[in-house]
Amino acid sequence: MGRAKKVILAYSGGVDTSVCIPYLKQEWGVEEIITLAADLGQGDELEPVREKALKSGASESLVADVKDIFVKDYAFPSIQANALYENRYPLGTALARPLIAKILVEAAAKYGADAIAHGCTGKGNDQVRFDVSCAALNPNLKILAPAREWGMSREQTIAYGEKFGIPAPVKKSSPFSIDKNLLGRSIEAGTLEDPANEPPEEIYEMTKAIADTPKEPEYLEIGFQKGLPTTINGTAKNPVELIEQLNKIVGNHGIGRIDMIENRLVGIKSREIYESPAMVVLINAHRDLESLTLTADVTQYKRGIEETYTKLVYNGLWYSPLKAALDAFIQQTQERVSGVVRLKLFKGNAIIVGRWSDNTLYTPDLATYGADDQFDHKAAEGFIYVWGLPTRIWAQGNK
Repeated sequence: MGRAKKVILAYSGGVDTSVCIPYLKQEWGVEEIITLAADLGQGDELEPVREKALKSGASESLVADVKDIFVKDYAFPSIQANALYENRYPLGTALARPLIAKILVEAAAKYGADAIAHGCTGKGNDQVRFDVSCAALNPNLKILAPAREWGMSREQTIAYGEKFGIPAPVKKSSPFSIDKNLLGRSIEAGTLEDPANEPPEEIYEMTKAIADTPKEPEYLEIGFQKGLPTTINGTAKNPVELIEQLNKIVGNHGIGRIDMIENRLVGIKSREIYESPAMVVLINAHRDLESLTLTADVTQYKRGIEETYTKLVYNGLWYSPLKAALDAFIQQTQERVSGVVRLKLFKGNAIIVGRWSDNTLYTPDLATYGADDQFDHKAAEGFIYVWGLPTRIWAQGNK
């Protein structure tokens, strides 16, 4: 099945993406495969991954360090948008996909490939994110998804790979499917497939069990400039450093675990466990700072924009006209969102206990109930008369 001559394959070093290499050549007649592994801060040593691709039959094996771009151009804008899918999940995995698609398309242009390939199955969200993002960036590229079509079980896939010299996983594979990057981990499958089962402690890596967290609270101050996090406890941090340090500080207190039944784009409900310490705390702190610095109508209107934005990102539409339009709205709102938020970290909770900003709209002499009160109480009566007029007219007409 000769679909393409030269292919750029998104490569992780796992069973599916490794087997894609001989499969594309043997079954689909691809002549040359170049693999691309993205370093998104997953913490794995990528040199063995690079070598495995070459041993599996790739003509070239690329590794791209995109941690900085990942945080600055993908994670930070989503913090400005307070993006939580179904009000809980901070999109750690979803945000990585449009970036991987971008570097795949760039590599295809550089190496003269006529197609890109990935190892996604037909049940998940990632296939949609890859396919749609790549199509948005270069609609002329073919997109190959062998795992969506080969119809092999995991055992059959391993056996197929062994025929072409790809070693089976040495240790018994974990029953859990885990995706990990700088922003967090997503864990599914195994015993988690029964929504009634409590997640075993062994699946967690970034967050401590509550029983093991410090006995005393820790205070944390996060500084923002125009909606972007820039400081921890008054010290300036570069974007990657800021996320890494917050993951450690916050995860140490058992904060950032999410256990949810999630509605996938393809219509399936799935049980997902996430660990995302830094992102959970940053979004909560950012939203709080907005309450201090944005007018009521902007804050309230932005909530609807945020929900639409989040669905677009989750559903693979990062590179879409509507997303670009919402980006412009969100950036405009962030001009005033500078200041500091103080949190108290303790036993799985990140409680916001204070916030301050040079752009604050909080007016003490209007808010106070003390002697300094400057509010004109007499003005309230006329306001209430006009405000309540439609209600009174309606009530009289309904007697």
